[in-house]
Amino acid sequence: MNPVIRVAREIVIGWIIKLFTSNDVVRYETLKLVIEEIKQKKILGDTAELGVYKGDFAKKINAHFPDKKLFLFDTFSGFDERDVKTELKMGYNITKTGDFSNSNIELVLKKMKYRENCIVKKGWFPETAEGIDERFSFVSIDADLFEPIYAGLMFFYPLLQKGGYIFVHDYNGKTYAAKEAVQKFSKEFNIPYVPLNDICGSVIFSK
Repeated sequence: MNPVIRVAREIVIGWIIKLFTSNDVVRYETLKLVIEEIKQKKILGDTAELGVYKGDFAKKINAHFPDKKLFLFDTFSGFDERDVKTELKMGYNITKTGDFSNSNIELVLKKMKYRENCIVKKGWFPETAEGIDERFSFVSIDADLFEPIYAGLMFFYPLLQKGGYIFVHDYNGKTYAAKEAVQKFSKEFNIPYVPLNDICGSVIFSK
């Protein structure tokens, strides 16, 4: 792709994301309710986000959990070619390698109130999860594509504490195969989820 076109495309994508997510009241208010449940029930375990992008949702997680580690999983170089190939095979032809590359670690960390709690895991998931055996009380999966979402659910759900929650974003989005990943995981392991009426449609798994 022409470098000028790619830059312009990323600017437009970033503007659209900011426009919608900054007004996503349902998602943010649900997050507050879930966090309150975790705190009231004293659910142990760390937090994580898979698909950090510019860190706006991770910022909220970090601010609400001053006593919990926050693992930040992202390539910080956009969509990986391996994941894009799966999307293309599934008919999602808008997906491009390197989309959402206009971010970096320092940009994300500057937004964190408790920066010292953040553990950055840069690279391709699930390779970046190797060696991690922590337990989790809250996880956000906002990786858009089929492969990382499915891999994220496979990795995090067994490590989720009883009473913990996993948010998966973009379930009702039409651009990527998030819905297929959620449904495949749910069907294979007979684990139900609750859909939200937020922008792009999140779902919640709990344990």
